[in-house]
Amino acid sequence: MLQTISLLLENKPGALMRATGVLVTRGYNMESLTVARTLDPGLSRMTIVVDVEPHQRAQVIKQINKLINVLQATDVTESPSVCRELVLLRVRAAQESRTAILKEAEIFQARVIDSSTEGFVLEATGDAEKLDEFIAVMRSYGDIE
Repeated sequence: MLQTISLLLENKPGALMRATGVLVTRGYNMESLTVARTLDPGLSRMTIVVDVEPHQRAQVIKQINKLINVLQATDVTESPSVCRELVLLRVRAAQESRTAILKEAEIFQARVIDSSTEGFVLEATGDAEKLDEFIAVMRSYGDIE
């Protein structure tokens, strides 16, 4: 089962490695990892989505909270939240498909980040289901990465 963990940690070299290392050495698979500096430049906020059994959730939090540089680790799995994902997608398609690709991108409220003779790089945000559908639609036009 997926667990979402929010960490507040010191913005120091090695802090990210130690926090993720605890999970990796215990065999937990990280599904998602996001890290960014907070308004306080000495601190970072890390959000990890990890696949753990429900009975192991508390233990994972305890293990992370013991780490140097970690100020607080909290299980926010059941907390009310807004979840958004970002996808950057390169679509390689024939010249005659370009107009259709742009129309589809507009429907999904995606932005064109780059354009070349080979295709486009598109940026889209939303929930996982919407982005999966966007990827499937773009795949129908040609090679994607």
